[in-house]
Amino acid sequence: MNLQDNLTALKGVGPKKANAFANMNIHTLEDLAYTIPRGYEDRRSIVDIKNLKEGETAAFLGTVDQIVPGRFRGKRGQVLKLLVSDDTGSIEVVFFNASYLTKAFAINAAFVFYGTPSYNRDRLQVIHPDFTKQAEFVKGIVPVYPLTKGVTQKEMRRLQREILPLYDELEEYLSEETVRRNHLCGLGYALRNLHFPEDKQRLLESKYRMIFDEFLVLETGIMAAKNRAGAGKGIAFAQNDCEQEYICTLPYALTGAQERCVREIKADMESTRTMNRLVQGDVGSGKTAVAEIAMYKAVRNGYQAVMMAPTEILARQHFEGMQQSFAKHGIRTGFLVGSMKAAEKRAVLEDLEQHRLDILIGTHAVIQDNVAFANLGLVITDEQHRFGVNQRVLLQNKGENINVLVMTATPIPRTLAVVLYGDLDVSVIDELPPGRQEIITRCAVAGEGMNGNLLRRKCYDFVERQVRAGRQAYVVTPLIDESEAIDARSVNEVYEELSKLFERIALLHGAMKQEEKDAIMEQFGRGDIDVLVATVVIEVGINVPNATVMVVENAERFGLAQLHQLRGRVGRGEHQSYCFLLIEHGSELAEKRGQIMEQSSDGFFIAEEDLKLRGPGEIFGTRQHGLPDLKIADMARHMDVLSRAREEALRILKEDPELAAGEHLGLRGRVTKLFGEDMTLHL
Repeated sequence: MNLQDNLTALKGVGPKKANAFANMNIHTLEDLAYTIPRGYEDRRSIVDIKNLKEGETAAFLGTVDQIVPGRFRGKRGQVLKLLVSDDTGSIEVVFFNASYLTKAFAINAAFVFYGTPSYNRDRLQVIHPDFTKQAEFVKGIVPVYPLTKGVTQKEMRRLQREILPLYDELEEYLSEETVRRNHLCGLGYALRNLHFPEDKQRLLESKYRMIFDEFLVLETGIMAAKNRAGAGKGIAFAQNDCEQEYICTLPYALTGAQERCVREIKADMESTRTMNRLVQGDVGSGKTAVAEIAMYKAVRNGYQAVMMAPTEILARQHFEGMQQSFAKHGIRTGFLVGSMKAAEKRAVLEDLEQHRLDILIGTHAVIQDNVAFANLGLVITDEQHRFGVNQRVLLQNKGENINVLVMTATPIPRTLAVVLYGDLDVSVIDELPPGRQEIITRCAVAGEGMNGNLLRRKCYDFVERQVRAGRQAYVVTPLIDESEAIDARSVNEVYEELSKLFERIALLHGAMKQEEKDAIMEQFGRGDIDVLVATVVIEVGINVPNATVMVVENAERFGLAQLHQLRGRVGRGEHQSYCFLLIEHGSELAEKRGQIMEQSSDGFFIAEEDLKLRGPGEIFGTRQHGLPDLKIADMARHMDVLSRAREEALRILKEDPELAAGEHLGLRGRVTKLFGEDMTLHL
């Protein structure tokens, strides 16, 4: 038996049980080995029953004196109650809705129970403790695993113990030099003590090794991708100032930050090195103008350019604006989205292939296999956080050594941008155009009761006044429908309430068809709708300069980064804009977030604060960013380890860029497994 074997190689794992484990993405013994415990229980000592204390979790040994099965207690169903004692006293052990456990116990049988005692009618009891027959009990620090339906802690621990001997045969995949230089314990030692640590010191050593490993593989992959992207000979555009022709026709002057960004892009495009650059800028900072300037330079050098946007309505907004701007310079712009008729698509594709189009704007439709360019030189993805890395790769594979520009309005802490977009050079537009008014932001705890209703009423009275003045408003809620599990206001509930106040009101949420969503957003953009009640589907939307109010219901259910994105939907026109964050269920964290939003409009500052408050979850959230999952490492808490792993990755790649040396083949295999064969990373 070895770690590459299927899980069914283990005793007691048949097809049905294997399917349950598959829901946890555990298919092989190696997958099982790298399933990290989510916590640990200290069962190194047995406590006498008389010394058990309410609220203090402990292990105790007791003999079953009495079994009382089958009593019904309302919604809790059948109750199994045991009277358990040792030489010092007795305690009740209770299992709700668990008559199936009756056969697990017998009078006079001894068990070790592990749980948290509490008092019920002056009698000490423990509810749903973990339990083991005395003969099978093993003292120690016990792992607690993440589970799924059909898999128990007992099974997980048994299977993990069964594969422990395999760790002794594990080959070290890091070089001796890397292990020595970074003071790492061995891999087998780390896995053994990660699952069943002999003491806390060994657990810490093992955790450090696994955290370092995750960061090292991640950083090696990211930097190898960046090195290879820059290693190929890219398209060298003419070293001139042709882009100034376009800049001079803009109806506004560029900010200093935009000018700096244009210089960085210009240097990339004129070099022989392939451009791979991220333009990161807050909402309204002028990223689109920078993208237009880059596209103009590409076209003036005889190449085509393409921009991919996440939604049809955003793509259409870009197209309509750019078509008008580029037409003045004789540049031909095309549009391609999934909802177009087949004949329209064929015409666009033919014009594109024959170079009768210079620029193509569209959605993910532009990465389909039948889309071919005559001479593609520049690829741009807008709102990159809505795309996966693979989609970006498919787009740049439409040509050879193409210059790539990635844009995002999602604020990313500067401390983490290098990790998330480590394969890209980063430009930051950290300056808003002059004349942009600060969005007045107010946060209020508008919970249930008279005061809460009064606050909410005042908020919507203000919205009414804005609507009467000719303005428009967004109202955002966290849910589509009411939920028993989540205590929050739904979009349907709020829409029904506000329909009594506003005549021209519409509803928008993610469960609607795309055509319906686009039609509603277009009506809102034209001013045919005064109040749009929506979920976060409007987080990335079109530019509506007349919208001046953003109301966020249940603001406590949104992270800072998302609140900032939502606020960015207003404040785009000449009128003063407002953002109201209504907290339904107050907490220290929610109110702290509200204070930060009231005090700052700097997306980068807000993202840094978000990182401090909640860690990287708000920023990374999903795999959309292209960042592989981390099982044990945490970028917020383990930045020092990340820094050391990054230094080691740089050192390794400097010595062996292809990871071709025998001592690096194991690391190469880990990197390839993490990032996948279908990405640009081919070491």
